[in-house]
Amino acid sequence: MDVYEALYTTRMMRRVRPDPIPLETQARILDAAIRAPNGGNTQRWHFLAVDDPETKAELAALYRRCRAQEYADIAAGRLAMPVHDPAAHAETMRKIKASGDYFTDHFTEIPLLLFVFAIDDHGGANIYPAIWSALLAARAEGVGGVITTVLRYEAEQVMKLLEVPTDAGWRMTAMLALGYPLGRWGVAANRRPVHQVSSRNRWGRDFGLTVSAPLWSSEPAD
Repeated sequence: MDVYEALYTTRMMRRVRPDPIPLETQARILDAAIRAPNGGNTQRWHFLAVDDPETKAELAALYRRCRAQEYADIAAGRLAMPVHDPAAHAETMRKIKASGDYFTDHFTEIPLLLFVFAIDDHGGANIYPAIWSALLAARAEGVGGVITTVLRYEAEQVMKLLEVPTDAGWRMTAMLALGYPLGRWGVAANRRPVHQVSSRNRWGRDFGLTVSAPLWSSEPAD
């Protein structure tokens, strides 16, 4: 797969089939993830794969509680406030909530939950490149995924359930839910163009180029 195709078409997939992901595929995804750059090559990360039905059921209950708390924070204006175009953002949030409802209702059917942990990761600089590499590698394998930090509200309970050695400094960064998608891959169409969100040399100054359409397309060139 062309690297630009992966970059342009990898999107969050909240609707996935319950079909298991072969261990060999999981290994390729994680092997790509651990090649990501990290400060001093300290590799202060750990990936915990969860596919046990009973554990997923316990996590599903925690996830439902956490999601309710997150949406309470959104409703109160404490989270996910738009920078541009509140009306368009409201419609986006409506669609995300609908797919999120499906995700929550089918949580136990997700074939693979991949928890990502790190130590002393200031701002996620070391761990998020690995997370994105995992999602890109999953895309190359035909596996969809979504990254969520919703379980942060019950992080202590989650780490206790998963027997994470928190006394050693490990902290949960995110959870990836992976599975073969029900939806289709495609270029995200609802992005503000480069020249509207970029400046050069000083904030607010002209970037120097207008980008009126995505610079990669799945359509063959004429």
